[in-house]
Amino acid sequence: MTPAGTGPAEGDRSGLRTVLAGLTTRGRSFLAAGVAAAVCAYVLGQSDLLRVGLLLAVLPLVCVLVLYRTRYRVAGSRRLSPARVPVGAEARVQLRMDNVSRLPTGLLMLQDRVPYVLGPRPRFVLDRIEAGGRREVSYRVRSDLRGRYPLGPLQLRLTDPFGMCELTRSFSSYDTLTVIPRVEPLPPVRLSGEALGYGDGRQRSPALAGEDDVIPRGYRYGDDLRRVHWRSTARHGELMVRREEQPQRARCTVLLDTRGIAFEGAGPDSAFEWAVSGAASVLVHMLERGFSVRLLTDTGSSVPGEGADGFAGASQEAADAAGLMMDTLAVIDHSDGAGLSRAYDVLRGGTEGLLVAFLGDLDEEQAAVAARMRQRSGAAVAFLLDGDGWGRGPGDASGPPGGSGERLRMLREAGWTALSVPRGASLDELWRRADRERTGVAAASGGEGAS
Repeated sequence: MTPAGTGPAEGDRSGLRTVLAGLTTRGRSFLAAGVAAAVCAYVLGQSDLLRVGLLLAVLPLVCVLVLYRTRYRVAGSRRLSPARVPVGAEARVQLRMDNVSRLPTGLLMLQDRVPYVLGPRPRFVLDRIEAGGRREVSYRVRSDLRGRYPLGPLQLRLTDPFGMCELTRSFSSYDTLTVIPRVEPLPPVRLSGEALGYGDGRQRSPALAGEDDVIPRGYRYGDDLRRVHWRSTARHGELMVRREEQPQRARCTVLLDTRGIAFEGAGPDSAFEWAVSGAASVLVHMLERGFSVRLLTDTGSSVPGEGADGFAGASQEAADAAGLMMDTLAVIDHSDGAGLSRAYDVLRGGTEGLLVAFLGDLDEEQAAVAARMRQRSGAAVAFLLDGDGWGRGPGDASGPPGGSGERLRMLREAGWTALSVPRGASLDELWRRADRERTGVAAASGGEGAS
């Protein structure tokens, strides 16, 4: 925050009026009592009562004038640690006030503006700050709802020693707290047939697109002489060899259904929030295992959206990619779409590797669209959060009633590993169950997809 003066700017004719408007209840009472006493003294001819009335009326005006003429300057700063927290976790906000003037301050009252979902508005009272001195205070915030919440601006309230007048000044800067979905640790299963993003099932791509696009390197002892690039050797005057083929990172697409008509209810325990948290958990888990990952929604938009096909490429740090996707999931909301066709158009453009989908209610048409997504994917896992499943108790893990069972059958016949998600289910358990079901299907089909 930049330094802020407590006195009015030069030429600010409304400064005194603003200070007069800051009279407290005590100051207004003294002023009204003084005026009333002066009027009574004039009517009754009591000079002593007139002096008392003048004293009562002048005291708040003197306090206003003193506060108006105050010229010391203070600087405020805010430090948020951390700036990104999961749902239900606490963040610490530290406020620092520096007196950058040559005069000591009076009593200061600090108030930081925070959204109501983060808790009550913090208020602090600071004693006199000497010239060049500083004071530090802190408070904690937490939210059970994901989102981006502004903190600030910080308000500084000055008051005179008698409490007759208060003057409020606001700093212009503010910080933003990002509350991301809760991430659940997942076990390292082999849903895609690979142990790691660079595992045995990885693909390899040559490091050159043509003879003119070779990026050679210097010859090292033990290099195969058949890889010597003679044109580059002649240009550099030393032996140069073609670079080895580069491993292509295994890919994973996480599809999140955000259609408003596909989910019922709202709040931290709703099906949509479970799906958002599940998508965040899978994204972080796959990034930690070395996969190239992207987040895709039913609207067809992908995150991070950089590089080929929107995946977080090998040159992008996993932490940066995870942060970008977590920031997106922190503010993601229901879409107005009615179908999954846009997501299908994106997925049918190429080989997506592992596809993990979190789907809401599906009618027959949308279930058919979701089933066709599997055709372009190496492996596909679907978590179906249907309305029937979330209408049951948290301990009911039985099969889904009604039409949801038919939707699961359609997905499984198309090659999906499809699971119904009841209310209160653990993603860790469902993740392990998906691995067991996929392993069982692969073993029954002669080891397809297993390693």
